Amino acid sequence: MFQFFVEPEQIKAGEARITGSDVNHIKHALRMRIGEEVRISDQQGQDFLCEIACLEEEQVVLKIKEECQGTEPSVKITLFQGLPKGDKMEFVIQKGVELGVSEIVPVAMQNCVVKLDAKKAEGRRARWQAIAESAAKQSKRSRIPLVKPVCSFEEAFAYAKTLDVPLFPYEQERGMAHTREVLGKIRKGDSIGIFIGPEGGFSSKEVEMVRDEVKIISLGSRILRTETAGLAALAMLIYQMEE
Repeated sequence: MFQFFVEPEQIKAGEARITGSDVNHIKHALRMRIGEEVRISDQQGQDFLCEIACLEEEQVVLKIKEECQGTEPSVKITLFQGLPKGDKMEFVIQKGVELGVSEIVPVAMQNCVVKLDAKKAEGRRARWQAIAESAAKQSKRSRIPLVKPVCSFEEAFAYAKTLDVPLFPYEQERGMAHTREVLGKIRKGDSIGIFIGPEGGFSSKEVEMVRDEVKIISLGSRILRTETAGLAALAMLIYQMEE
């Protein structure tokens, strides 16, 4: 069943209306017909099972059949991802959204090979946000995770300190017992940050900057690639928190 996102004002009196680019996608790419079922979300936590009632030129009118159970995790997870090379960021965003991340913050860290000026960074972010939306539809998310503008490590750290549980997976940290202990203390409703370094890892300066104010954890005895580490941490966290 296909998933679409609408604004709250597009839902009223037992009906919902899909507008914009999704109209063409439904009518011409998916070739959907009246009577077929779709799932919609108002991006505020409400999901509905609907039936296509009318296919118009600029909108698709849906009849709401019932409210569905939401799919969002019980914690808000922010992934602070050091800018990787090539198209790895696209992979991280796609899979991170599938796993339940709430927002992604691309971070220009000291050992990042990729250097983006303001114009390039904003162009990349637009593409990354589109990937997040597509992944949210595919995985039946109730909200579209936000991809924030590229920021410095200092800016990311300042934001992370406002969260309940900032996590810092570090390859030199050893002992999964400590990781299990830290994850076991997280509670529903907590806001969590996960820092992931680029291909070159965190610099010693970055590690020292955060050491006393984050939970430094291990992801195991093996060294993980940057595009693997964040997903491993997310999977551990979702396993711990989901019922």
